[in-house]
Amino acid sequence: MKTMNKTLLATAIALASTQSLAAGFQLNSQSATGIGRAFAGDAVIADNASVLARNPAAMALFDAPAFSGGLTYADVKIDIKDVNFAGGLVDLGGIDDAGSGKVIPNIFYIHPLNDKVAVGFGAFSNFGTGTDSASLIKADTKVAPFDLIGNTEVTTINFNASVSYRINEQLSLGAGLDVIYGEGSLDRYAGATPLVDVEADGIGFGGIVGATYEINENHRFGLSYRFSPDMGVEGDINTVTPQNIPGIGIANVATNFNELEVPLADIFQFAGFHQLTNQFAMHYTAQWTQWSNFHQITAKDGTGMIVGNPDAPAIPVGDVALKEYKWKDSWFLSLGGTYTVNDKWTLRAGYAYDQGVVDEISSISIPDSDRQWFTAGVGFNLTPKSTIDFGVAYVMGEEVDLIENSAVVGPVNATTESGAMYYSLQYSHQF
Repeated sequence: MKTMNKTLLATAIALASTQSLAAGFQLNSQSATGIGRAFAGDAVIADNASVLARNPAAMALFDAPAFSGGLTYADVKIDIKDVNFAGGLVDLGGIDDAGSGKVIPNIFYIHPLNDKVAVGFGAFSNFGTGTDSASLIKADTKVAPFDLIGNTEVTTINFNASVSYRINEQLSLGAGLDVIYGEGSLDRYAGATPLVDVEADGIGFGGIVGATYEINENHRFGLSYRFSPDMGVEGDINTVTPQNIPGIGIANVATNFNELEVPLADIFQFAGFHQLTNQFAMHYTAQWTQWSNFHQITAKDGTGMIVGNPDAPAIPVGDVALKEYKWKDSWFLSLGGTYTVNDKWTLRAGYAYDQGVVDEISSISIPDSDRQWFTAGVGFNLTPKSTIDFGVAYVMGEEVDLIENSAVVGPVNATTESGAMYYSLQYSHQF
């Protein structure tokens, strides 16, 4: 197999057996303060520079330069059990933990240029995952859904540059450019034969616009829209699949595709913040993700060769739906509270309901379900301008019975259950 150089996100979605930490393949880990309150109000609270990840317009709420940086450790647990095919006659068993732990960094800086304009820069992650289901297949396994089982590692970094403009005392607008860099690996083997063997990196582009509206200093609202375009990705995309060749019969065909077309999901979110007393504030978020746009991955301009027969003529394959999903739009709804104990300590807590995206087609490849988030956090002011924050979240998924079709053995049944623990530490400073 050749090494592919292309946008990693396309590779990961199209071929990976992955389980993300939020619905679809999103990753929520942009700040410790956000994790501590289940990201409730994160697009408008603006208590530190990490608000840049959610809403560029909220930079207008800063009257001095601000820095924030942190690390999040995501301990992902994925149980896969009762994997079987051939009507249950062949049982591959299960894996107690196919997930892995990830350290996810973030850093942000906001700089007001005057009382109207502010600029900001951030580096964080919106996507990332890792699973290893290879142990389902033993060394002496002769027949199995080899095309669905293997190892996957995906890492992405989102670099954002944004600007905000204050229209008046109530309304501010903002916009930003996202540059996404990703790298990862993917392998699928049938014995010693590589069905898929990928090492990939690449760059993609997106954008975000936002607005904030302040009723007064204690009550405000924010909204943002993150644009993720359909991406036409060029590169070497290789697969090995059994096909019925006229005059030959069933044969393994190695196919090279020139382009991968990936529709990505736009994200809209609305947030509110209300300082109800001197010590207590309530905040909330409603986030809608257009997963219905993510209906299938299309591999384009394919050319195949019969494995083991180099003298055979090339087989024009054309465009192929490499993976079909037909997902539905989803909502992430969260409610949180912040309690200021004194001038040193701040407490946070939150709850979120994260709606799954699977609709018509269930899949072992991305075993999604509805999730609940239970979160808590604490902040300590080192000085009047410097703060350390810690956040923890327990993410609880549901047990899901699903079926995915394998090109090797046909329908494969499995039961999956996923969850995660987040531990996040953050330092913030206002200059």
